[in-house]
Amino acid sequence: MDYRTVPGTDLTVSLLAFGNFTFGVNWWIDVTDAEAIAIQNAAVDLGVTFFDTAPAYGNWRAEKLMKDTIRYAGRDSIVVSTKFGYALKQDPGEEGSHRERRQDFSKQAIKAECELSLANMGIDRIDLYQAHNLKHAHYTDDLFEAMDELKQEGKIGYWGVALGPAIGWREEGHAAVLRYKVDTIQTVYNMYEQDLGREFGECCEHVGHGGVIARVPTNSGMLDDEFDSPDHVFPENDHRKFRDRDWLVYGLKKNDMVRPMAESLGLNLRQFAMRWLAMQPAMVSIEPNILSVADVEDYAKGCTGEPLPPEMVDQIAAWYADDFGLGDRAHPCDHKSTFAEGGAVRSQYVPPVQLA
Repeated sequence: MDYRTVPGTDLTVSLLAFGNFTFGVNWWIDVTDAEAIAIQNAAVDLGVTFFDTAPAYGNWRAEKLMKDTIRYAGRDSIVVSTKFGYALKQDPGEEGSHRERRQDFSKQAIKAECELSLANMGIDRIDLYQAHNLKHAHYTDDLFEAMDELKQEGKIGYWGVALGPAIGWREEGHAAVLRYKVDTIQTVYNMYEQDLGREFGECCEHVGHGGVIARVPTNSGMLDDEFDSPDHVFPENDHRKFRDRDWLVYGLKKNDMVRPMAESLGLNLRQFAMRWLAMQPAMVSIEPNILSVADVEDYAKGCTGEPLPPEMVDQIAAWYADDFGLGDRAHPCDHKSTFAEGGAVRSQYVPPVQLA
């Protein structure tokens, strides 16, 4: 396992992160509390030190599952991250729903949520506290004052932003790093959806502070080799049913191009994808969907810090720049935007230093 220190901080995390959102809802797997905790504890044994949860994952279920694992690992042996920003008591959502819920980034709400998270996990300090799916309007004095006060009180160590739920929010990400100097920025980032993660990493390097946490690193299961047909039908509770069909059709074609490179190194696609991500600017941790101990073992083989050969990295870059030679329908999905007319913009790389 590779371990990395977030630039500008003394926070050191495992390159492989364990996001236990998969246990909060049944979008990926149905597990009992005991089964979920056993998988988390096994990850500790395999060298994972960074655990990322949130109140929004199953209305506190995932967060509460961390309590036993923190006790198992020993508090000072792992880095605990959770998030804030959803008004779950006022808007708990509906069972199985994928809709966005009401948010509240007022100072009063943030500090109350922090206290609840501390109690849920049985700890007195959150190492990394992330603003969950915040938008531009949420950058207010209330937010910054809450972060400062929680730090002074010793209840959080560092704070960052987690962008979503869909891929996008360029303006929020650039502002987070270039203007507000957050400690981490979490975003969708993978070999087939590179632009924003690359930009945010370059922002971190530009200011010399902060690191990128990659979520959806296998392109929603595409780079896990989870699908074998463009006619795959997703269950009703599977969030990937919202993906454009071209993502599936052309993702399989991209896999066929990348797979020989992975196999030449003795890696499967997901391991190759993790090694590629590990080489990107300011990358500090990668958070795949972990459903079993076997998943932890498999992903860990891609998180040793061993780089890919330069010629392979160059080939991936050339393919990506040309939509893998597959035409416009193979282009990555649009980026959500707070400011663009219609709420989205065509995905593309925008050099971030010009916006500093």
